Amino acid sequence: MEIVQKFGLETKLFLFQVVNFLFIAFVLKFFLYTPLKKIFDERKHKIAQSLQDAESAKLALANAKEEQIKILANARNSADRLTTSVKISIEEAQREASLKAKQCSQQIIQEAKDQAAVEFKNINKQIGKMSVDVSGKIISKVLSDLFTDDEKQKLMSRALEKIDEKIAN
Repeated sequence: MEIVQKFGLETKLFLFQVVNFLFIAFVLKFFLYTPLKKIFDERKHKIAQSLQDAESAKLALANAKEEQIKILANARNSADRLTTSVKISIEEAQREASLKAKQCSQQIIQEAKDQAAVEFKNINKQIGKMSVDVSGKIISKVLSDLFTDDEKQKLMSRALEKIDEKIAN
């Protein structure tokens, strides 16, 4: 105990300081440590929840990107199929238009040939009639000096009949 007195340690004061320390420790624990621990636990829980939400958002974003890639691939495939079908439709339309144009041109050519043939026949008939008239006039002039009027008439009618037969054939 001599050491205790040499250092100036008083037991009553020491006990009072111990009690005071325990009282302050209890007050700090009750009013400070417990609420701070509660706040820290809540923050720790919120941080853990935020990290978990961030991880979920990351997964959702990755899934959304994969879904976007799938949708874009499907859209490209649909666009390719649509483009192909449009090209085929255009080619078919061009073929049909070409076929119709060929048919129309053949029809126009045939109509032109038919009309030309009809006109050719009409012109031949007109030329034949003109040649008959000219032949009749020539024969009448030539024959007027050689034959009588009755003989001329008979010869002319026979000649005209033969010419008409030739023209008709």
